Amino acid sequence: MNDKASILIVDDEEVVRRSHLRSLADTGCHTEAAEDGHKALQVMEQHPFDVVLLDLKMPGLNGMDVLKTIKERWPDSEVVVITGYPSIETAKEAVRLGAQNYIAKPVGPDEVIKAANEAMTQKRWALRSA
Repeated sequence: MNDKASILIVDDEEVVRRSHLRSLADTGCHTEAAEDGHKALQVMEQHPFDVVLLDLKMPGLNGMDVLKTIKERWPDSEVVVITGYPSIETAKEAVRLGAQNYIAKPVGPDEVIKAANEAMTQKRWALRSA
């Protein structure tokens, strides 16, 4: 993964945020975490991230609303939905709104790294094609 890559982890569960941060620690990318959708959008305003690992079910602003806002305001950011409540309906909706990938929890370190790598590859390909 490119050392200039930036990844935002958005999940209301602290243990999940810490786990994803640990998984990505040795990748050479810049990582930050947000505990809810409102905080995620505030952080994106300050510094748009290349990749967002996004939980769907959170208090306050839910993940689908965050996904929609990110893709409207920062269309070059790739969003990977990682949810503990997967369903065909939410998968279809997430893809329709622009999610690059949709993954069911639990996810291990290798899956987190793979998802982030795939999202960065997609981003680079999309930017070259533009």
